[in-house]
Amino acid sequence: MNRRPVGALSKILVLLVTSAVPLPLVGQGLPRAIPADVGLSPERLERLSDALESYVDNGRLAGGVALVARHGKVAYVHSFGSRDVESGLRMTEDAIFRIASQTKAIVSTAILMLQEEGLLLISDRVSRYLPEYGETTVVEDDGNGGFDVVPAARPITIRDLLTHTAGVAYGGGVGSELWEEAGIQGWYFADRAEPIRETVRRMATLPFPAQPGDRYVYGYSTDILGALVEVVSGEPLDEFLERRIFEPLGMTSTFFYLPEAIDRTRLATVYSASPDGIVRTDDVSAMVGQGAYVDGPRTSFSGGAGLLSTAPDYARFLQMFLNGGELDGVRLLSRKTVELMTVNHVGELLGDATGFGLGFSVLRDLGARGQPGSVGEFGWGGAYHSTYWADPVEDLLVVYMTQLIPAGGLDDHAKLRALVYQAIID
Repeated sequence: MNRRPVGALSKILVLLVTSAVPLPLVGQGLPRAIPADVGLSPERLERLSDALESYVDNGRLAGGVALVARHGKVAYVHSFGSRDVESGLRMTEDAIFRIASQTKAIVSTAILMLQEEGLLLISDRVSRYLPEYGETTVVEDDGNGGFDVVPAARPITIRDLLTHTAGVAYGGGVGSELWEEAGIQGWYFADRAEPIRETVRRMATLPFPAQPGDRYVYGYSTDILGALVEVVSGEPLDEFLERRIFEPLGMTSTFFYLPEAIDRTRLATVYSASPDGIVRTDDVSAMVGQGAYVDGPRTSFSGGAGLLSTAPDYARFLQMFLNGGELDGVRLLSRKTVELMTVNHVGELLGDATGFGLGFSVLRDLGARGQPGSVGEFGWGGAYHSTYWADPVEDLLVVYMTQLIPAGGLDDHAKLRALVYQAIID
């Protein structure tokens, strides 16, 4: 499906090199460059195309989009497979994806923008803005098959939420029945008619699985930050992000719900891995399914996992960070804030190789991880099997969008990394 003939990429690149026509943009994305002009081998990049196409040929992926930019220019973008297999819709560069936890870095950026405006400090207690978080509780295993609920040892801070050290999970583990009774479990909120501020208010009444600062616990922390953005800014989260981040950066296809004016077939279909290959479900309400991004209530703006976006849009967001906080003459953050966001804040809570900054994971030790990259590289991914990273040492960014949940042990992320870095020739 959508398989590119061997050698076709090289022929296209040669044609572009010899053409007097200016190189095009990827939608509203970054400018394009010939790979060799930014230190990448076009022949070696063909290895990446072949590898990605093989996952489609083998029935393990429906399709996706991979984008590589270096020195601020897109040197490689490859759409492969299908947006929707059953309808025969080919994947396109402007396909829209559910980016799930890739939302977290964007909302974390909003928090740091508010700090730069003097409207908050990340060292502040969350309860200064969300009073219900003044006295939170923690659940502890009593050793007899039950649990105790005890007061938190200290207040949760904004920085705790940014680094996932607030002790807030996704409603699982010890005491999960309390979260189930409250109807707050799992990261998928698109089908909820309840505003996120009210959901976050109810979260505060439930016990969290760890004391603030004790452990790295992945969960609703960034959803709480989204509600905090609403309170501090006085705007709904969707309006703040559109006005302050998406519009200034030219991210024209990033939103919480698919606008009615957008062709709904641009939204790629979700598939799940199975022993017999990929399968789809048309369940609108489930996170493992097509979701409520088109026909849902359009009420809950999940700061932790709610956005839709494209590979070119997300590349613009990452390039802003590689540029020290600005893009195309528009500055969102200062260089020093970018430095603060992209260094490790959690010590060794995530092990020897990786730390966590303010919205991103951060590579601490290349050898401990054992995969190509650079110390200081930052990135993350999403539940629908998308991933991204930015490498300041190589001035390189990678965005990889797919829609597969669960992914069934695919090794495409590792192959992507290996084949991107083997293409560097300068």
